Amino acid sequence: MASNHLKAVAEQFICEGRIVNVREHGSGNVNDTFLVTTSNSDRQHFVLQRINSHVFATPEKVVANLRNVSVHIRENQGLNEKNIDRQWQMPFLIPTRRGEDYYIDDTGDFWRAVNFIEKAKPLNIEEATAKAIEAGWALGRFHRLMQGLDPGILHDTLPGFHNTPLYLKQYDKTRRENNFRPVSEEERFCVAFIEERRDFANVLEEAKETKKIVIRIIHGDPKADNIMINDATGRAVGMIDLDTVGPGLIHYDVGDCLRSCCNLAGEEVDSLNQVRFDTDRCVALLQGYVSQAKSILTDTDFSYFYAAIRLLPFELGLRFFTDYFAGNIYFKARDPQHNLRRALVQFRLAESIESQKAEIEAVITSLQSEM
Repeated sequence: MASNHLKAVAEQFICEGRIVNVREHGSGNVNDTFLVTTSNSDRQHFVLQRINSHVFATPEKVVANLRNVSVHIRENQGLNEKNIDRQWQMPFLIPTRRGEDYYIDDTGDFWRAVNFIEKAKPLNIEEATAKAIEAGWALGRFHRLMQGLDPGILHDTLPGFHNTPLYLKQYDKTRRENNFRPVSEEERFCVAFIEERRDFANVLEEAKETKKIVIRIIHGDPKADNIMINDATGRAVGMIDLDTVGPGLIHYDVGDCLRSCCNLAGEEVDSLNQVRFDTDRCVALLQGYVSQAKSILTDTDFSYFYAAIRLLPFELGLRFFTDYFAGNIYFKARDPQHNLRRALVQFRLAESIESQKAEIEAVITSLQSEM
């Protein structure tokens, strides 16, 4: 994207000063994100994003959700928050010069700007286990702060975003439409892995339909990259990337956070032998989470935690694999095999979780008994 065009877009969001620099920022798989540096000392940096309208068909609803959530947090984070030893920060919208929440350029691209959280960086899963406690703390705090905000007022910007049975249906449909038949050993493994767990895919949606677990407001994408850690204190100070925030099951958030933070090898590996679900990180993360979220959790919530932990890498692997043979149309891919490799990592992680079921369930039971 031409630098002069980026600067012209960025200028729509500043009322004072000038644009000094615009550069790519982060490693997101969907939106295009840039860090803008300005000459304004009051707001030297902000984040500029082009929302992928192929993924988010109604980007104005994404922006509306962000406004509702950020306003709610600002108004309520001080209530009933004793012994909080840090300032909690979340993205908030920066209006355009015309006072609007977003800008549409001459090509029809949809842009929005949010504040940049200074002196903090995304959680690095290779750091000490203490950081896993902070990841859990951050997610638990977010869930608790969302209490009191009616899920019904938020838009579902990605219908079925966390609905594993729907992804399974999409997988079946895409296989038929592309007449996909596995050829390589890796493809055959993925197909067999999915078939062996087909009946398990409905576990959380079935619990929701029978009202065993209830809909709340969730982050939707609480991976390590979206949890901000203060440079000086090492403490979690916020969560970013609220494009997927909306009504859902907190279990999807818990499972996804653990999926991201407890695989020390990360999602891009040289060898699948590196992939392992670290139960020490699991313990730390759940301890941090429960320390903040215990007031909103029920015994039934706890009873579905293991299922969520097992389900989320399966779900993501299913999505990667489907996108692979569909032609890599959803996730950004460096080469035609990239999403296949990503799927293999997630399926190997799910296998590691399954092999440690007893240990993980014991951790969950212990935390539940302490409440």
